[in-house]
Amino acid sequence: MSMKREIRIGTRDSKLAVWQARHTATRLEELGVRTELVYIKSRGDVDLTTPLIEMGGKGVFTKALDEALLDQRIDLAVHSFKDLPTENPLPLRVAAVLEREDPRDCLVVPEGGTTEEFDSTKKVIATSSHRRRAQWLHRYPHHDMTHIRGNIQTRIRKVDESGWGGAIFAVAGLKRMELDDRISEYLDWMIPAPAQGAVAVMTREDDEELIDQVSQLEHRETAICTGIERELLNRMEAGCSAPVGAYAWIDAEETLTLQAIALTLDGSLQYDVELSAPVAESEGLGIQAADALLEQGAAEIIENLDKTTRSE
Repeated sequence: MSMKREIRIGTRDSKLAVWQARHTATRLEELGVRTELVYIKSRGDVDLTTPLIEMGGKGVFTKALDEALLDQRIDLAVHSFKDLPTENPLPLRVAAVLEREDPRDCLVVPEGGTTEEFDSTKKVIATSSHRRRAQWLHRYPHHDMTHIRGNIQTRIRKVDESGWGGAIFAVAGLKRMELDDRISEYLDWMIPAPAQGAVAVMTREDDEELIDQVSQLEHRETAICTGIERELLNRMEAGCSAPVGAYAWIDAEETLTLQAIALTLDGSLQYDVELSAPVAESEGLGIQAADALLEQGAAEIIENLDKTTRSE
C-alpha cells in the first residue's frame, strides 16, 4: 500500500551521504512511497580540520539530522550506522538497517605507489580513526600516523599530493563512490568499526505509518550482526571514536560469530576475543564479548581514552 504524502529524506550533502539517501529513496519508491531529499549541514561537514575526537566524537555527523527530525523539517534521516551513538534518549528510532556493503578497511597509496617495504621502511599513514590508528601501529610500530579529514574525494587527493605512504579508508565508501580501483590493499587483518558498511534509516518513533513502510527495507542478517556489534560497544561504554573494533557474521549453518578487539592508542597493547552461538541464541553475545575484553584489561583503555586524547 502506497503512502499519499511525500516523504522528506534528510541527508548530509557529501557525495557518499547523498548516495546513501538516494539508494534509500529508490528502495522506498519501489514500495510506492514518494520521496524528496532535504540537505542538512552537520558540524562535522562544516569543520573539516579539527580531529573528530576533539569535536566530541559522538553525534558530530548526526545531531543536525536529529534536530531536523524533531523539528519536523524532515520525515526520516539516512545515516552511516557506525556514526550513530549506541544510546539515543530522543524520541527517534532506527526503523530499518539496509543490507551491508563490504565492511572491511583498506589502504590507498599515492597514485603510482606500492605497499612494498612497509615492513622495513618508516612510512606516514593517514587516518583520523583511533581504531585504525591503533591496529595499524600494532602491526607497524615503526610507522608515524597523521590525521586526515574531508570527503572521500578530498582525502584521496590529499593522499596523492601529500607524500604519505598512504591512508586508510572504508571499502564500502570507495565501492559506493565507484572508486574501488584506488584500493591498494584490503586490510583483512583489521577489525572494522561496529556497523561499518551498514546504512540506518531513522524516523520519529510516533510516525507509525512511515515506520511500517520503512521497516520493509530491513535486511535481516545485517540488522542482527550490527545489533550484536553495537551491543558490545554500548556495554564497553565506548564511543565511535574509541580504539574498539567488532565484526559479526552468520554462516550457512545459521551460526553467528563475533570478533572483537580493543587496543591502546599506540597499539602496544591489544585485547581480542571471538565468540560464536546459533543465531537464535545470539542475543547478549556482544555483552559477553565486551565483558571478556574488559576483564582482559580493556577497561583501563576506555577509562584513559579522554585523558590520553587531551594530551595529544
